[in-house]
Amino acid sequence: MKISVKDGSNYFRGMLLLIRQDRIIREPEIELMKRIGKALGFEKEFCVSAVQDVLDNPFIPEAPPEFSSQEIAKRFIRDGLTLAIADEEVHALEEEWLKRVAESNGLDVNWFRHERESVVNRRERPPRLEVDDMTVEY
Repeated sequence: MKISVKDGSNYFRGMLLLIRQDRIIREPEIELMKRIGKALGFEKEFCVSAVQDVLDNPFIPEAPPEFSSQEIAKRFIRDGLTLAIADEEVHALEEEWLKRVAESNGLDVNWFRHERESVVNRRERPPRLEVDDMTVEY
């Protein structure tokens, strides 16, 4: 799937906001963020720096990302749930933030609940990410 630069930037920014929700960033989350950044065409150093700085950076807008299509929003939420469970638990603040993303992109709360259960019960390692099938179109 091809996505715009704006959607790609919102995707990465949104994932940064997600990992800072519980105020703790663990190694599995860092590894997934590097993988997401790479898939979206960001330099490794930029991704590492962004992850290291996200807890203390007040300049990242907190608003949930709004995507150009519900399909991109669904992919983001699936990847967000995968990222949230990377440290073996979906923290309540992470889940609430992802629900806000769903709402701001017009997605049904029942769809969100179904996806949450699906991701939580998935056991594949390394996890499949939706972003792996996306290409940023410049």
